Amino acid sequence: MFEYHGWITVRASAADGDDEPQLRQIVEGLRLRTAQVNSPYLLDLRWMNGEPFIHLGGYSNHRSAPDVVELFEHVAAVAPGSYGLLHVRDDEEPDHENEVRVLRLARGSVTRHTEALLSPCVPVIEDPADL
Repeated sequence: MFEYHGWITVRASAADGDDEPQLRQIVEGLRLRTAQVNSPYLLDLRWMNGEPFIHLGGYSNHRSAPDVVELFEHVAAVAPGSYGLLHVRDDEEPDHENEVRVLRLARGSVTRHTEALLSPCVPVIEDPADL
């Protein structure tokens, strides 16, 4: 099972005020990229109150397209001022099958962490299987 929920605030740089034409160009590139994703799950890029955001979520039997981790890494590369979180539960990820993982996007890099509030999945969010 592969479950994910996340968001990104898209920014060209970490400076206080983004260059609007540059930001619009970045967002248009991200819009083209997200439009190519063939997925029944949530993947939404929109402007709200003058700022661009990406929201995503899904639940499938196995990790498959869209590769949401790759999307986070792409945003880090093209818009290094962006920030956001992606919560992932992947019961097929070696050494992390009983954890909810958090990918943190900040200052052009993506780092991986264990979500302490929801891990370990058994017994925090699920009962142990009957033996």
